[in-house]
Amino acid sequence: MEDGGAGTSSSIAELSHDHLFSILLRLPLESILSFAMTCKKTITLTRSQTLWKSICARDWGQSTTTTTVNAAASSSSSLEVDWYLFYRRLRNLDRVSCFNLLTTTDDDDDDSSSPTPRASHSLNVLSDGCLVLFGGGCEGGRHLDDTWIAYTDKRRMANWQRVTSGVPSGRFGHSCVVIGSCLVLFAGINDSGIRQNDTWIAQQESSKTLSWRLLDVGPVAPPARGAHACCSIDNRRMLIHGGIGLSGTRLGDTWVLCLSENLCFGTWHETLSHPVPSPRSGHTLTCIGGSRTVLFGGRGMGYEVLNDIWYFDSSEEEWVQVLFELRNIPGGLSLARVGHSATLIPGGRVLIYGGEDSYRHRKDDFWLLDISQRRVWRRLKCEGYQPRSRSFHRASADESGCYLYVFGGMVDGILQPAEPAGLRFDGELFLVDLLV
Repeated sequence: MEDGGAGTSSSIAELSHDHLFSILLRLPLESILSFAMTCKKTITLTRSQTLWKSICARDWGQSTTTTTVNAAASSSSSLEVDWYLFYRRLRNLDRVSCFNLLTTTDDDDDDSSSPTPRASHSLNVLSDGCLVLFGGGCEGGRHLDDTWIAYTDKRRMANWQRVTSGVPSGRFGHSCVVIGSCLVLFAGINDSGIRQNDTWIAQQESSKTLSWRLLDVGPVAPPARGAHACCSIDNRRMLIHGGIGLSGTRLGDTWVLCLSENLCFGTWHETLSHPVPSPRSGHTLTCIGGSRTVLFGGRGMGYEVLNDIWYFDSSEEEWVQVLFELRNIPGGLSLARVGHSATLIPGGRVLIYGGEDSYRHRKDDFWLLDISQRRVWRRLKCEGYQPRSRSFHRASADESGCYLYVFGGMVDGILQPAEPAGLRFDGELFLVDLLV
């Protein structure tokens, strides 16, 4: 290091620009900022927009930086991105903005209307601007068996089109995730209370066609269930945990589905480790990158609503509990919830929205959960359109993770909002924009 002595040269200063650039990109943020104070050469480099754009791509993902560039290019106010400022704002994210998406129909197609209000359905972004919705429960406890595709127009319009061929049987409380270019659906409950354990896969054949088929998984499969948690953990595997099994028993088991390379068949196996999360339903699993998946909340065996956090290490197939200091959470705000959504956003963080507490009070709050770097719980302000409090809705992010689509859920009625008689099913689609 440079010490200011006569005739002393800095080993850092002797490095080439490209070599030093590569070193900085391998360091965490705090080390980069400290490194900048070592000599004039690093100070100049750490003020470079090129470096901060690369750091954004490293920490937030290439698709996030591409989305930011495109947004700047389409804006009349600015054509340049201050990447250091963007990094700071995304790192210290404290606001979201919601927009109610208008829906359009195709008059030439009798089936082209909006999906009916529902909850405990599935909603996935299958490709850029393409949403896929399946099933769910509606008023009267009836299940639905319809599949819908929506294409968003400049993130303010959505055109719903119904897909009618080859769908799984009607159900709610199922799971559905994107693996590669396909959807994988598992289990669920029908309106007769029958739990299922079938596995389906869907592939998009055209802009208006989605084809479902029953996946061959051999003789071994998880016990039948619904209201479980599920996520994809790479391009060939899906993880499930818990749910409500036969006779209403809450489950605490963990299973992994491994798909074949051609997606023609799959194999299930149960993971056995200790300790494990307690049995629950209505919780969430969110893969945050690498080998880690975050579990949060749910309803336990004693009908209590939980606020514990675990992560699953898929490389070791082990559960690890994550402990937080909750004393900084403002008084009167409850983190415990069931029927919420938990969506991956840039930086391996999770955006928690809605849900309900032990008293069935539905929530309209947004929380940022970060276990990857700082172990942070932060409540985010919501600007623009104010969606109603809801639970058992579904949310799915676009490729960049900066835009979330939310559909449906159970919302409070006008009378006796905390009572089942005051319960209503919602059918609106809205967009959540991370404000950076």
